[in-house]
Amino acid sequence: MPPIDRYGSDVLSGDWKRPPRGRSEPTPAEPGLVVEDVETGWVGAVVRVEKAGGVHVVHLEDRRGRTKGFPLGPGFLLDGRPVALTAPRRAAEAALTRARQAGARTASGSVAVTGARARVASGSRIYVEGRHDAELVEKVWGDDLRVEGVVVELMDGVDDLAGIVADFEPGPGRRLGVLVDHLVPGTKEARIVAQAQALPGFSAHVKVLGHPYVDVWQSVRPERLGWSQWPVIPRGTSWKHGICAALGWPHDDQADIARAWKRILGTVRTYADLEPTLLASVEELIDFVTEPTA
Repeated sequence: MPPIDRYGSDVLSGDWKRPPRGRSEPTPAEPGLVVEDVETGWVGAVVRVEKAGGVHVVHLEDRRGRTKGFPLGPGFLLDGRPVALTAPRRAAEAALTRARQAGARTASGSVAVTGARARVASGSRIYVEGRHDAELVEKVWGDDLRVEGVVVELMDGVDDLAGIVADFEPGPGRRLGVLVDHLVPGTKEARIVAQAQALPGFSAHVKVLGHPYVDVWQSVRPERLGWSQWPVIPRGTSWKHGICAALGWPHDDQADIARAWKRILGTVRTYADLEPTLLASVEELIDFVTEPTA
């Protein structure tokens, strides 16, 4: 009898870079769980979860025995379904216990909650535009969100904001907070949000907030990269490629851009390394989806 191939025969068939629309199901990253990273197409079994450079990382081993680390959170597929990987329950509870014993604060500045356990995910959610947004929110607010049982999910852009809200079906006990990039008057994003909010079905159980930055990269204080301010990138030049060029970093392909973001994210230690506008929006969204009346 031939050996069972737990990875499947054709992991790249179909449009693997774009997960099917739907809510990412919170899924503990238990050893042996086989998932696919949407961004790179890497398929592997979970071998361990650890905290590195302030970020929770899940390590996946592919069929050839090669291991690669990815930030814990959304952006994975399990049997074709979008999932958000979470720390195994025991690991999450142990981390909370160590923080409490040390009298530590979370990266968001909150005092570690004494006697609390990581909660089962609630019905409410926070949606962000892309993976980089999700990774930044996880790094700074991840501990707080796990205590509250709130999951952050990817929207893959806001062009169909009205449809995204309708699919979520917000209501009592099921609130939706949405974080939008570059939400300033006169932008495409501002028009999309205004049109969605004007629709009859737009619910009081939805709150849409944003920040003024072209990309969430720009919400990191420029001093963390040795600048007094972020460079102005000329029109017609990809903003992220322009930033990498200004930093003297490689920017030939998407892999270079992904590595650049990891370096920028690595400079973020706490909320103090982020711009106040982003802080205010994220904090307000967390308050909105965790209100007792929600």
